[in-house]
Amino acid sequence: MGFDKLFALLSDEPIIAHSIAAFEEAPSVDEIILVGRTESLTELEALVRRRNFRKVSAIVPGGRRRQDSVARGLERLASATDFVAVHDAARPLVRPGLIERIYGAARTHGGATSGVAVIDTLKRVNDDQLVVGGVDRAQLFADRNSADFSARALEKAYRTVAEAAVEVTDEISAVERVGGQVMIVPNEEKNFKITVPSDLPLAEFVLRERV
Repeated sequence: MGFDKLFALLSDEPIIAHSIAAFEEAPSVDEIILVGRTESLTELEALVRRRNFRKVSAIVPGGRRRQDSVARGLERLASATDFVAVHDAARPLVRPGLIERIYGAARTHGGATSGVAVIDTLKRVNDDQLVVGGVDRAQLFADRNSADFSARALEKAYRTVAEAAVEVTDEISAVERVGGQVMIVPNEEKNFKITVPSDLPLAEFVLRERV
């Protein structure tokens, strides 16, 4: 049986509903554009109606890759948009306060995301999985998504990526290609990605502890 993580229930609501609600409540957010799989668009539309999410302005089909989906979302931005946040809806523990902090940093630096300092000991290995050295973690952060960028900078970055026919794994990589700055906003709050069903009980625990 497959695991549709975005519509799996978390505290009796689909995971994606928690992500949308956080941006719905964030003062800096004027509109929300949902990008989803073609076969999920009807379900997304029903969810938006049921929850009366007033900031959702468009629901559009995504592409084969993350960068294709983000590009399609950017096409639907209002011309007056100054900044755009890109969030993986499978991270339902994001809170409005964090969204605002990232937005504030993006206004200063042109781009920002949240992250947590890496505390694990990191080792580099060869093709045989034998340790060949360590990695200095002093300046390493694990990206926690919910990135925010100048709309013009992100649009330029994705045009450049498309023209060069290269593949990027995330928005920061695209912005870096055109020389953009991205600040890491330290955040120790739980904001992990729901990947497998066993992630749900931990997410439920986090939500209960927040009440």
